[in-house]
Amino acid sequence: METENASVKGRRAAEPSRRSHREVADELRARIASGVLRPGQRMPTQARLADEFGVDRGAVRKALRILQSERLLTNVSKGSPATVAGQPGPPGVPAGPGAPQPSMAGLPPRVTAAFAAEHVQVDALCLTAVSLTAAIGEPVRQIHAGQLKPAKIDVRVLLPSRDIDLAFPSPVDASATGRLQRRWLAHRNAQGQVLRHNLLTLRSTHGIDVHVTFRALPFTPPVKLYLLNGTEALFAYYTVQRGEQTVGQENMDMYDAEGTRSVLFAFERGAGPRDTTFVDQSRRWFDALWDTISSELVLTS
Repeated sequence: METENASVKGRRAAEPSRRSHREVADELRARIASGVLRPGQRMPTQARLADEFGVDRGAVRKALRILQSERLLTNVSKGSPATVAGQPGPPGVPAGPGAPQPSMAGLPPRVTAAFAAEHVQVDALCLTAVSLTAAIGEPVRQIHAGQLKPAKIDVRVLLPSRDIDLAFPSPVDASATGRLQRRWLAHRNAQGQVLRHNLLTLRSTHGIDVHVTFRALPFTPPVKLYLLNGTEALFAYYTVQRGEQTVGQENMDMYDAEGTRSVLFAFERGAGPRDTTFVDQSRRWFDALWDTISSELVLTS
């Protein structure tokens, strides 16, 4: 059994010395995905965001540019607040009903729809839980508002173990591996903590039977998979790229994959033999990993 220590992030403004521009981008991306920031809405000023997150304006600008590159924001400049894009998504992704979408755009509405069931079952295999944590935000909000009323929620999450050498993210310079691994581990733990906290709170506030379980994989997953109520499978590739990122106070050249931009392909049982088979085989694959080579992962606060 591996036990992780992490504090819950996301419930208060950040600690100044610990937030990178990537973490600011993650938080703002989650707000867009959950609907806190809606299409067409003006963002807070850079000065206000810098104050909220306890970072300088340069870090805020870098975060906004990341979201602009993902087509989540428009009008990013030094002069005026950015605007949440009407139809977020990276170039080259077809538009229209049923078309594949980036994780941050495609996952939240499908997870919300899954929460309309009396017994909600969500299984996820991913590098970190950032997309899932953001997607869970909207159905949790609707439960608190009385719009959704599930009786039971079961969530299982497979994440890479802390004990492996990650294929990515990984530094080009191998001497920096330890620092990058610690950064990834803290991020993985924090996202898992927030996900678990937000769901388990529903036990006391609404009497919902909630179970959230994590297990550790002995490898870096090259794909991400979400299974919803045993009837739908959402699948995406992690596309690894080389680029420079800030780790602490250091600019680091690394190989990494932006999971929030990974394009989700949706398959549904009953939508035809191909879709039904894909869902069934994905479920079988996930259960096999869960029951065999994964190990217990306990996130402790």
